[in-house]
Order: sequence, then C-alpha cells, then structure tokens
Amino acid sequence: MASHETLEGRPSWPKRAVITAGMPYGNKGLHFGHVGGVFIPADFYARFLRDRLGAQNVIFVSGTDCFGSPIMEGYRRRKEAGTFTGSIKDYVQSYHDDQAETLAAFEVSCDLYAGSALEPAAKIHEQMTAEIISRLYDQGQLFKRSTKQFFDPSANQFLNGRQVLGRCPIQGCRSEKAYADECDLGHQYEPEELIAPKSALTGEVPELVPVDNFYFDLPAFLGCLRERVAALADDETTRSVVRTTMEEWLLPPRLHIQVKYRELFEELRSKLPEHTLEESPDGKGSFVVSFPSWRERDQAHEPLREGGVRFRSGKALVPFRITGNIDWGVPVPTLENSSGLTCWVWPESLWAPISFTRTVLALDAEQACPSSSHAQLDWHAWWCSPEAKIFQFIGQDNIYFYGVAQSALWDALGWNMEPTTVVANYHLLYQGKKASSSSETPPPPARELLDRYTAEQLRAHWLSLGLGEKPVSFSPKAFDERVVGKNQDGTPLRACDDKRVIDPVLKEGAMLTGVFNRLARSCFYAVAPKEGSASAVRTGAIPAGLAAQEVVQEVQASMLAFERAMHSFELHRALATCDELLRRANKRWSDAAKATQDAKSSGDQERADELGAAALRDAFYELWVGSVLMHGIVPQGTELICENLRFDPELFFSWDHLFGSLDDLVTAQGEVPGEHLITTLPPRFDFFRKHESQF
Repeated sequence: MASHETLEGRPSWPKRAVITAGMPYGNKGLHFGHVGGVFIPADFYARFLRDRLGAQNVIFVSGTDCFGSPIMEGYRRRKEAGTFTGSIKDYVQSYHDDQAETLAAFEVSCDLYAGSALEPAAKIHEQMTAEIISRLYDQGQLFKRSTKQFFDPSANQFLNGRQVLGRCPIQGCRSEKAYADECDLGHQYEPEELIAPKSALTGEVPELVPVDNFYFDLPAFLGCLRERVAALADDETTRSVVRTTMEEWLLPPRLHIQVKYRELFEELRSKLPEHTLEESPDGKGSFVVSFPSWRERDQAHEPLREGGVRFRSGKALVPFRITGNIDWGVPVPTLENSSGLTCWVWPESLWAPISFTRTVLALDAEQACPSSSHAQLDWHAWWCSPEAKIFQFIGQDNIYFYGVAQSALWDALGWNMEPTTVVANYHLLYQGKKASSSSETPPPPARELLDRYTAEQLRAHWLSLGLGEKPVSFSPKAFDERVVGKNQDGTPLRACDDKRVIDPVLKEGAMLTGVFNRLARSCFYAVAPKEGSASAVRTGAIPAGLAAQEVVQEVQASMLAFERAMHSFELHRALATCDELLRRANKRWSDAAKATQDAKSSGDQERADELGAAALRDAFYELWVGSVLMHGIVPQGTELICENLRFDPELFFSWDHLFGSLDDLVTAQGEVPGEHLITTLPPRFDFFRKHESQF
C-alpha cells in the first residue's frame, strides 16, 4: 500500500487555520440562503480541516452583527409597534439566540457563535476595535473629514443609514434599495449622490448637514490592491467572482453622464477639475469622465449639479469611513478632541472574527484541562503567522468589504496580517428567483425546512449545488405551492402534492439513506454472530488483513481527488467524489456477495469463506474512508458509524491514519487486528434516516 509520505500530487495545507462565515444582522432570524449558501460550506470546510490538521489547529468562528442602522431601525419599529419592550441589546440577544439555535439544528459546529455586542465577546471586541483604530491613527492612515449626514427637520433628528431610502447612484447598479451611503448590493457612495432620498420616519426629503468623522485612506492602497489582484490571477484556488469583483473597484474615479447632457456638459467643462473624456461607443447611452482621484471627481459634483447635468458614479476606491455618529455602536478612542464617536459597523465587522478568535483563546486559557485548548493561545499565531491561513466564507455581495477594504486595512496596520482567502458564493435562489420575503412565493425560514427534511439531506443537497460557479435555485418540492394541474375532483393540484414531481432536494438524500446505509449495514450484519451460520467471518469483529491492492488504489485516488477539490473550494466536486466512492463500494460488495453465494451453493464453503473475508476487508476499508470523507458533509451519520465501529473519533476521522490500513487503525487504538469487536446492530438499523414526513 502506498504510504502517506510517498503519495504525490497532494496539496499543501497550513499548520493552523481560522474559518469564519459572514455575520448575519441581529434584527432577523437566519434565512435558508445564509445557512445553505454560507454556513454549511464553511462548516464542511472547518470539519474537514479539523480532521486534516487536528482540531487543536482549527478555529471556526462567526456571530451576530449586533450594530448598525438596520438593527436600530428594526428595533425602533418594534418598539413603536409595541411588539418589543426590552432594550436594544435585549433585541439583538433574542435574534442571536434564535440564530444560534438554527445553526445548531443544522449541525453547524462553530467553536464560538458570538455577538459583537454580547458577552463573552463584547469587551474583547471593544478592546480590539480600540487597538486597531489607535494603530491606524498612529500610522497616519486615518484622517478627519467633514461630510454631510441626512437630517429630518420634521422629526428633529439625524437619520441613520437605513432611515433614508432612495435610488443607488452607482452606474449599472440594479439595487431596489439604496440607503444613505450604500445600497443593499454593497455599493458605496457619498450621501449627496443618493438619488431621490426620502426619510423613512416622515416620508419627507431630508436635509444634508455637515458632520465630522474619521476615514481610512483606502485610495492610497490602490497599488497594493492591484498587486493583490494580480497575485490572485495566478492562484487557482481563488474563485473568479472574487478577482473580477475586486478588479471592478480598482478603476479610475469616473462619472457616467447620459449623452443627452453632452451640450450642457461642454458649457460647464471649464469649471471642472482635471479630467479625461471617453465618448459613448455608439453615440447613445452615456459617455465617461475620468478623474485623477476621488477628490477631483467629488469637486466636479457641484458644478455639474448646478448646471443641471445628472450623473452616476462608477466603482472606484474612496475613503473608507471608520467612525459614525450614532449611539448604538462600538465606542472608539478620542481622536483630535472628537469624543463620543462610535465605529461604523462595516469596519468593526471586518475584524470581529479576530475578536471572536481572541474570545475562543481566552476561554481556552480559563479551562482547567489544557488538552481542550487550541495549539496556540496567542491570536497573532492565527492571524499574523505565515504558518496560518484565514478562510472567509461570504456571499458575493460582500466581496468589496472582505476583498478590497479588509486587504488594505490589514496592510495599513503593519502587523504582518495574513491575507484572507475569500470564499465567495453566488446567490442561492428560491424557486428560480432571488429570495424575497415580499415576493409572491416567499421562502420559508431556515428552521421550517427541518419540518420536511433532515439536516443531513439539506446539507448534502446545498453542498452539491456548486454555488462557487454560478447562482443556483433551491427548489424544495415540499414547499412548492405552484399549481401544476387538477385533482380528480377538479381542485387545483399543487406541485408539492403531485407524485409525478421529483424532489431535487432528495437526490443526495437518496445516496445517504440508500447507498451509504447499505454499505454500512452490509459490513455490520455480515460479521454479526448468527446462530447456525457456518460462516467463519461471523466473529463480531472487523476482519484482519489488507484490502485488495486494486481497491486501495481506487480509494486512494478518491482521497486525492477529494483533497484537491477541498483545496480549490470545489465542494460540490468533493461530494461527487464521495458519491462515486460509495457507489463503487456497493457495486463491489454486491458482486462479491453473488460470487460468495455461488461458491456456497456449489458446496465450497472454504472458497465462500475466503471470498466473504476478502469482500469484508474491502468493504470495511471503503466504509472507513467514505465515512472520513463524508464527515464534514453529514457529521451525525458518520459519527454514528464511528461510534458503532467502536473507534475513538479523533483517531477514526484523522487524516494522519487515512492512508494506512484498518489493521493500522486497530493497532493505533491498542488492539489486535482481527479482534476489534463492533456493535451488533438490530435489523434495519439506519445510520441515515429519511424525515418522518417522507415515509
């Protein structure tokens, strides 16, 4: 058998890894897109790395994003409606608890699912925020800037970001919701650029009033970011959507102006700062005006507006706001006599995973048993060491923040921060359309899906969709209310009740409840002691000896394909590799069982025993490897297999042993090959069950 050391073509892995998933806002429960599109992929990867690197070398964190205007606005509405009576912290705590329960129900295994305003992470997050902002300021990377904030005279108050609604001014944006300085697709702009603003409080047009805040000089890192994007082009593990989205923000500052304003523009052109002009290629649509920097572009706004020329901004680097003027936020140190400011939610959410990592390590340090701790208790060993890597699982809308803004911030800090590997997924659609609670077919909350499917059926299905390559529709038949015909009595026939409609969610589930179950049962039942049976393999133990060389080579090829797929974040290909391995194992067992029965029928019991023992050696080996590879996908079922095989889970699932034999595994557990007893199962035992509604 090929050894661990002699196998070629294996990807390299870091010594330590941090996995983090995008933080959901603390004003709602989790929808299926967040669970299936972000948390399940992150959990699969985290579980794999724990098996591959050792659990002590992996930290998986995420948490509720507790601050920001969406939370404030949601809280205000609930208070005014009389449906919530507690504090704003109570408000986010209630949603945080609901989110944590949902993740647990889907078997998501965060080391810590925290909250940026909630203990045990809140004080550490405040400390982290103060350290980073002070460091950036001391490094000369922050500057005070007076900008305008919306003020509603009728309500006599400043408006937070979500209390202003309008149309996004960014050229080509199709967002249906634009707020004070960003739209719901993540595009950033200045408040005065927002088209047709209205106050969410009164419906009136708000005024713009000057306020002072501190900004990070993001445009100064244009060169560094271009180098980063160039490096990503040579990295086969980087998803193309990450690189192309980052590139879009590295263009010169531009204004897009409709051709119909061309004459007016020419009349004003002498009043504009230095610029160049690119004509519309077809004489229609818009022409493009480019500026040396964002400053010149912004200086052009006023003369263009005064001259009646409407324009839209192109994507470009602009100063990244660090502080804000709302009370509900992480307090920041006093800078240049500016006290009472809080941190804007987006910057502090970028380093919240560091705060959560520090919280995990602090909790480790407080435990009496050192063996439960992670390998290193200094957060720098996880975030600032070339031996470590950080994997950030997010939706495609947030690439700007984690790919562009965070990369520049990490460079500016000068702490030798390791660049984050951004693993961005496309949208998980619902019934072929973008999920929306206001649509004609609103998607069910994530928890409601568990009323009709098991968590493992959903995990396997979501991971099969290949969201790293394109948007994919999630179309669970059990929730499909479309009318597809008529019943015999003339009443409408819904898709969910039509036996002719196949449920796409159950495709992978059938592999679990059918193929995987059959392989596991075959192994357990074949060695179970049976009164009156002449079979020599019915010892209740895993037979000693090696699997056939052909089987070993096939299985090791699957292990290598699986590992490469995980390295390149092709999670759907990793699952497909497991599917093929398990189906081959079942076919091999079926063929061997027939040959064994033929030998027995011919009266050659000795030959039947030889064939039966060889088939079991192959099948148990394939069951072990299949369980390890599938562990991150369906943890509950594979851990049930491990439990009934009576192995130490840390030993059984470790990749340190995977390229050896089952005899080696038994020996590592301190037992003699051929004498390792396993559980005798009752008939029709299920390692993977269908949901009760599916019977």
